[in-house]
Amino acid sequence: MRPTTPPSLEDILEMAEDALAAIPAEMREMVRGAAILVEEVADDELAAEMGLDSAWELTGLYRGTPLTQKSVLDAPGAPDTILLFREPILLEWIETGEDLFRLIRNVVIHEIGHHFGLSDADIDRLEGED
Repeated sequence: MRPTTPPSLEDILEMAEDALAAIPAEMREMVRGAAILVEEVADDELAAEMGLDSAWELTGLYRGTPLTQKSVLDAPGAPDTILLFREPILLEWIETGEDLFRLIRNVVIHEIGHHFGLSDADIDRLEGED
């Protein structure tokens, strides 16, 4: 059953946390300490930085240092963050008819891929394999 009102920031965050809790324990352990945040939409400056024509194209973003680049000698910095953008996610949900939880899970997993050091091309190849 589809909600009758748009899911709130808190609803999206809850679904993202549920998606994270459902990944294999070994992977979840490697993501421990990363924050999940939900914002309405990326700003135009971030979209331009990402090479996008519009902030509406960005459903998620990983900010941090990928595990492949971390060292025990690194000075502590800001925590790794997985950002989800509510309005572009909801737009994709409406346009595709995809199950909202599945869509959010896919965005979370995509951003976790970046945490593991995978590029967009690497992730696209993995998503294309069945």
